[in-house]
Amino acid sequence: MSRSNDKKGHYRSGIASVFILVIMGLPSVVQAAAGYYKLDETKWISVGGGLKSSFKATENGNVTGDGWSTNSTINNFRIYVNGQLHKYIKFEFNTECAACEEEGDITILDGILKFDITDYFNVWLGRMLTPATRGELSGPFFQNIFEFNRTPFYPSDFSGENREAGRFGRDEGMNLWGALGAEKRFTYVAGIFRGHQDAPGPLYAARLSYNFWNVEQNPGYYTSSTYYGAAGDIFTVAAAFQYQDKGVGTSENSADFLGTNADLLIEKVLANKDVLTLEGEYQYFVPNLDQAALAAANCFCIFEGHAYMATALYLFSQQVWVGQFQPYVRWTDNRPSNSSDRNEVEVGLNYVLDGHDARLSLFYQYGDINSKGRVWVPGVEGEKVSAVGIAVQLQLR
Repeated sequence: MSRSNDKKGHYRSGIASVFILVIMGLPSVVQAAAGYYKLDETKWISVGGGLKSSFKATENGNVTGDGWSTNSTINNFRIYVNGQLHKYIKFEFNTECAACEEEGDITILDGILKFDITDYFNVWLGRMLTPATRGELSGPFFQNIFEFNRTPFYPSDFSGENREAGRFGRDEGMNLWGALGAEKRFTYVAGIFRGHQDAPGPLYAARLSYNFWNVEQNPGYYTSSTYYGAAGDIFTVAAAFQYQDKGVGTSENSADFLGTNADLLIEKVLANKDVLTLEGEYQYFVPNLDQAALAAANCFCIFEGHAYMATALYLFSQQVWVGQFQPYVRWTDNRPSNSSDRNEVEVGLNYVLDGHDARLSLFYQYGDINSKGRVWVPGVEGEKVSAVGIAVQLQLR
């Protein structure tokens, strides 16, 4: 996820043709640093982009059930366009091309009209992230490690036939957000969204957080999963929920969806300037699906049960060549109520060249999430397997 302030682009931009027209119509955009073009004190536009690519080898991952399967992919390719039309009115329009070397489809990721009024109260309308976990609100480009969180997704991360409830954590709707208190330590976001298209009513979502140490500085209600020590000492706890009446199941056997989560981020700059980062997450989903819905081929069957995630990272302050080394370990445990557990340990090493804008990663995973999937799917079982990967993340914003 790209981030914006008054001089930098925030999100993925629209269709490729629109992007070309923007560049053709505003040649100065390309000439300016980070694609920033200022019309006057209250009108500006910026253009940027992000790329994540990886090579991953998974044990017993091929169709024969033996050996190793390999996958080289462009995980994310995004174009960011961000702008301001008025002192209180901004916009964002961004694209995504996930695994685009396979499908070649560029899709609209965000399309937001923003009324940024005060620190205490703001309104965003359009297609945007629904309030959820820190991982969701950090997006793939502001995670502390390369692979996205392996805990279960909320409905807005599912799409396709019989699964129209959003895409990439986004949905159409409205969010109200702001920060309260003298030091703005308490932040909130609450929204109403379309949710699952077959449900009779909307999806309701909200997230509350409190900053005990330094207040996190992010655009809007978005988050980051690390600041590499640049934000000082961080200790933030948060909780979120989503609810939709008859939001899961089938039209004949529907059920109400309720999902909740709590998460925390602790980042401490040590006396030797090294940075310790700790992140934790807990999820509890209660879709209450009956057996008739679970057995249906067209069921929108969301995860039901508990899930846990914990990550620890240590960033060495000493620069080695042009970057810094950051070893880490992540543990994920998904416990569906209607199937066996899925868990995984991942250890890895980040080589941080320029924060979230330039980073290399090497990682090893062991568990059954790669073989079983992160959520329960009828008839899908698997043994614990190993996987290794190497990845790169780049952004211009």
